[in-house]
Amino acid sequence: MHEMSIALSIVEGAIEEARRHDGSTVSVVRLQLGKLSGVVREALLFSYELACEGTILAGSALEIEEIPATVFCRKCDAEQTLVSIQDFSCPICHMPTSEVVQGRELLITGLELIDEHAAAAG
Repeated sequence: MHEMSIALSIVEGAIEEARRHDGSTVSVVRLQLGKLSGVVREALLFSYELACEGTILAGSALEIEEIPATVFCRKCDAEQTLVSIQDFSCPICHMPTSEVVQGRELLITGLELIDEHAAAAG
């Protein structure tokens, strides 16, 4: 299950960023996950929870924005969202295409941090 190694990398990166913000705890990690990334969303969520145990991310949420598979159709001269990732043809004109525009993403887009010092003072 490669989702566990991905989850461990996400946790490691989030911890590094939180350390740059002295005393901060991560409450939310935001991630873009493309339909063509080869990552199973549910397996990643499960793995993330396990990877967070015993770290400053314990109890944090992983918010996943799913990015659809989009291709460029030369015949329509436009970007089109695939109906199925098993069928790389334009959903409008049905012309086969292999020009992927988006859908391969696996990208941390943001973190929500809680400043422990400010929370204790306030």
